[in-house]
Amino acid sequence: MLPKDLLEPLGLDALLVTRPENVRYLSGFPHPEDAQVLVTGEGAFLLTDPRYPEAERESRIPAKVLRREEREALLKTLKGRVGFEAEHLPYAALERLRELVPAEWVPTKGVVEKLRLRKTPEEVERIRKAQALAEEALAHVLPLLRPGVEEREIALEVEFFLKRRGAEGAAFPPIVASGERGALPHARASEKRLKAGELVTLDLGARLEGYHSDMTRTFALGRPKEELRRAYKAVAEALEAALAALAPGKPGKEVDAVARKVLEAHGLDRYFVHSLGHGVGLAVHEGPSLSPYGEEVLEPGMVVTVEPGVYLPGLGGVRLEELVLLTESGVELLSRFPRDFQEF
Repeated sequence: MLPKDLLEPLGLDALLVTRPENVRYLSGFPHPEDAQVLVTGEGAFLLTDPRYPEAERESRIPAKVLRREEREALLKTLKGRVGFEAEHLPYAALERLRELVPAEWVPTKGVVEKLRLRKTPEEVERIRKAQALAEEALAHVLPLLRPGVEEREIALEVEFFLKRRGAEGAAFPPIVASGERGALPHARASEKRLKAGELVTLDLGARLEGYHSDMTRTFALGRPKEELRRAYKAVAEALEAALAALAPGKPGKEVDAVARKVLEAHGLDRYFVHSLGHGVGLAVHEGPSLSPYGEEVLEPGMVVTVEPGVYLPGLGGVRLEELVLLTESGVELLSRFPRDFQEF
């Protein structure tokens, strides 16, 4: 991607990239939270500070290690229309730039994010490795699924395992939701102890070389109530139908509608309270969106989750989530962990 390809369509003379995921995407720099990328007609440059003296070696693009006054002097040379990432740059920081730099600061949205939608083979391989590591972690903690164990104990063991195996960390705080807490889609692991007859939802992922994975499985401790077993069956059917519908050229919202139609046939659609899926890459939640409101059309190279769920207040919940690569001919499951109904 040449600088002019980013700048010319927007009528910009320069673009300051500050969102960490976008900085890492453009530069490969492993400390993007402490760096920016400046794109001008002359090229793209990584800007960071003296805490990172090896930035030139760690970045794919030329790096400038600058003290604060040196960085400000560089920015003061900018002229014309300079774009900034309106969804990331804080207002106070923008005001500071406007005071410092005699240029027209132009808000932009989704410029680099659009480039990130389709993954390169190298990106897919990193996601694949992160997913494989997350599945090892899930297999590792399955023996902990027994009555009396705290949810947080399971979540902590996931995080310890991932770090021990070389991950940068968990993709997000692991979700361990048992019993009635399973009706909370984003329940953080708590001090609650697992009980016999409950469903337990585990949602986890790994972050490896900057890239994320994401997967959910729901297990049973013994035999759960029949209503929960029916919910599990309905969610599994919705997942299979959505995976069958997933293909390049399909709008994400059409695939979301397929899953909702299956749950509607079971009388459970009103208990499906989130989107069907999202993109995964340098951020664990990124485009495209598989939701009733998602306008993106799916393309080869996109990596998305497919995660229908049913959440029954006061009773429990079920979510099953696969990580999927869109290919030229269809789809490839990047998640391989079994999702048949398992009782412990």
